[in-house]
Amino acid sequence: MRQCQGCDLYKTATQAVFGEGQRDAPLVLAGEQPGDAEDRQGRPFVGPAGHILDRALEDAGIDRKTVYVTNAVKHFKFEPRGKRRIHKKPSSVEISACRPWLEAELAVIRPAIVVCLGATAVQSLAGRGVRVLRDRGKLLESPFAKGLVVTVHPSALLRLPDHSQFEHEYSLFVRDLQAARKYAARLAA
Repeated sequence: MRQCQGCDLYKTATQAVFGEGQRDAPLVLAGEQPGDAEDRQGRPFVGPAGHILDRALEDAGIDRKTVYVTNAVKHFKFEPRGKRRIHKKPSSVEISACRPWLEAELAVIRPAIVVCLGATAVQSLAGRGVRVLRDRGKLLESPFAKGLVVTVHPSALLRLPDHSQFEHEYSLFVRDLQAARKYAARLAA
């Protein structure tokens, strides 16, 4: 994967960012793509969205050490703004180019539940018929695991305009992760 040139993202990203965690994890959390911090460090969910995810996992009763975290797209897509690199949504071509890597991770891990964090992960693993806000928290069928759960990406919480809205949406995010944990426990048994 580190030498992948399936799309043009490899040209500007620092490196490909593969997933990490337990090889036998009952839960796989699939995000959208690495962010700036992830691209620089070569690890998934280590930036601001990763800090939100860590807090939410803890609040949902999930130890991050027991899950596997990855992204649907393996290179950071961004646009430069001065010295900053601002996230840019991956195209369907870029999502498709990375899908074999994501499928390979899931084939090795064989999780009970895949949690799709955000629209890019949903598009990659569930298709365009599944919608994040409409289908969040529900147990859906998946060819990649015993079930699939859809929720928002933690970076979406960071973009909320006020604290009360953040707290409300954060509680819904935690609720979705708790549902995924319960589904995984039931399906792994």
